[in-house]
Amino acid sequence: MKILILNGPNLNLQGRRDTDIYGTMTFEAFFEQLQHDFAEVELSYFQSNWEGELIDRIHAADHDFDGVVLNAGGYTHTSVALRDAVAAVSVPVVEVHISSILAREEFRHTSLLAAVACGSIMGFGLDSYRLGIEALLIKRA
Repeated sequence: MKILILNGPNLNLQGRRDTDIYGTMTFEAFFEQLQHDFAEVELSYFQSNWEGELIDRIHAADHDFDGVVLNAGGYTHTSVALRDAVAAVSVPVVEVHISSILAREEFRHTSLLAAVACGSIMGFGLDSYRLGIEALLIKRA
């Protein structure tokens, strides 16, 4: 199975930004752990602060991957274009968030992606990604 982990804006700062919310581990270090823990899965990782690059990766994932774990960051609440990209592909997309968007500022409470993703996981720190991978493995079984 091939899974793409796709991170949106500011997630390149994981481990340095708002560490009281997001923790101190970098995503690169966490991704190495995921590769070890899911050795039977071909994991790929891409991060971009550019909406169009994320959309292009979702489109390409439809042909290249069996599933996508997507943390769209702030685009979760604002990007109709990203929502439309997820809705347009047949590959299952699991929406993940490190923090609980429902426990944050009110403008973060709405996810434009939730209705078109096959599921949403939030609030479990970086383990939200691990749970997203597990959800895709269950969905495929």
